[in-house]
Amino acid sequence: MEARALDGEIITTRLDDARAYDGVRTRRIFACVIDYLIVGLLTIPFGILVFLLGILTLGLGWMLFGALVPAIAIVYVWNTLGGRNQATLGMKAMGIRLERLDGTRIDGLTAVVHSVLFWAGNVILTPLVLLVTLFTDRKRTLHDLLLGTVVIRSDP
Repeated sequence: MEARALDGEIITTRLDDARAYDGVRTRRIFACVIDYLIVGLLTIPFGILVFLLGILTLGLGWMLFGALVPAIAIVYVWNTLGGRNQATLGMKAMGIRLERLDGTRIDGLTAVVHSVLFWAGNVILTPLVLLVTLFTDRKRTLHDLLLGTVVIRSDP
């Protein structure tokens, strides 16, 4: 492990650098809004397809509407957050990314579980889920604590 001194402080990894967490909470909020908009926009063409499928199946296809948004969101998260950049499009726009504390890459399943825990936390605790970031190290939320992940700035 390579250690370097920065402003008189010894930093062994990027996760130890306090500057990696500057403004992360605000960036996470805006990234979430951007991602919700993207999922909403992706829902429109698939909603049209489900509507046409419902007409062709005399209404049976319309039962897919209940699973449409969660399915699109899960596929979106699997391909973006679980992908090469370890960030959704909203996170990339805000300059943040998801990292594991052990240094391994985020896979698709971990990304989906991270997002499902976030959605469940919002259903139960509403936006109060963000209050955890005020009291934890590295501004981690409850689902970050459970999965051993942290959100850091992607810019140096």
